[in-house]
Amino acid sequence: MRVKNWISNMFLVLFLVIPAVALAAGDPDTPTILNGAKIVSAEEVKKIVDQKAATIVDTRNPLNYGKGHIPGAILIEYKGKSENVPNFDDSIDQFDSTKLPSDRGAKIVFYGHGTTGWKGYKAAVKAVKAGYKNVLWFRGGLEEWDKKGYPKE
Repeated sequence: MRVKNWISNMFLVLFLVIPAVALAAGDPDTPTILNGAKIVSAEEVKKIVDQKAATIVDTRNPLNYGKGHIPGAILIEYKGKSENVPNFDDSIDQFDSTKLPSDRGAKIVFYGHGTTGWKGYKAAVKAVKAGYKNVLWFRGGLEEWDKKGYPKE
């Protein structure tokens, strides 16, 4: 009887508990600094949007963009295959930087889902590496935008 109980308990751990813990862990939060870029809040992005003072880039996939995005944002999907770590290998990712302004001094705001959404971070890093001088990263992303109750398109 003890063997059956032990086997049952091991089954629960292996097939129910471990996958649940792994799923709950999810992606790590994005970094809180980005060299060469400024991290901005929802309030700052709202002001930029209202003044039409920058190019706003949504880095999520087309389906999520279609469900709602920051007003005036353009979609440039970031297709990441690299690890979600600060020193990721961007050579294995896809991001069409030809859709960015040709002026390397233009103000550009990048965003994704939120603090666990790495696409906005990675796109901003790529823009800095490409020589853009006025890169803003909205780390809180659409999650923070929604919490503030700001409008979406």
